[in-house]
Order: sequence, then structure tokens, then C-alpha cells
Amino acid sequence: MEYKKCRKNAKRVISSAKEKKQKECANDLNDSECQNEIFLMEKQMVKERQDIHVTGLNCRKGASGKVIVDDKGIKDSWKEYTEKLMNEENEWEHKISAEVTEGPADCIRMAEVRAVLNSGLEKA
Repeated sequence: MEYKKCRKNAKRVISSAKEKKQKECANDLNDSECQNEIFLMEKQMVKERQDIHVTGLNCRKGASGKVIVDDKGIKDSWKEYTEKLMNEENEWEHKISAEVTEGPADCIRMAEVRAVLNSGLEKA
């Protein structure tokens, strides 16, 4: 039991040290030496996480170009980005060359569905 507690504590300490170093490098992102460190750390993190499904990211560049490292800031940045993306109006010529159809849709019968499914099974 004591081994598991020590291992858990060690993982916690290592994780907090990595996070602290990442925040320091994110603040000094314009420094070329720190950029190299970040790329090396990211490469190492990718190798470590190859077998683990990652649900989030550690940092993200905001709309202003500044690197965001805290979780709330990252979520707000993604929210801002998706709102901008979804509310952006795309340009188009408003020319539609399709016939207007009115009335109820055709009724699809179960026999038709079975026939199509059976024909697909026969080919396989």
C-alpha cells in the first residue's frame, strides 16, 4: 500500500513540475531557445501518450496570438472560436437552380427496405 501512495505522490510532483515548466516556456515563447525546448517537450509528450487517449490539450493560441495555458482560458478560447465560426456568413450568389417540390414525401415500405438489404447481402 505504501508503494502505491509513494508512486501516486511522485506522479503528482512530476506532473506539477511539467505543468510549471510548460507555463514558463509559454510565457517566453518568443525566445528561440525556449521554442526549441517546447518542441522537444511536445515531441516527448506525444511519444508518452501514444497509447493513451488524450481528452484535452495543455495550451492553445488565442485570437490575439497569445499562448493560453490555463484550462478556463483554453475553454473560453475554443468557445470564442466556435461562436465566430458558426456565426460567420459565407458569401454566395443566391442563385439556386433546383425545382421546387411540394406535397408529402413518398412512403417507404418495409418490403422495399428488405429487398434492398437482401440485395446487398447477396453481393457480399
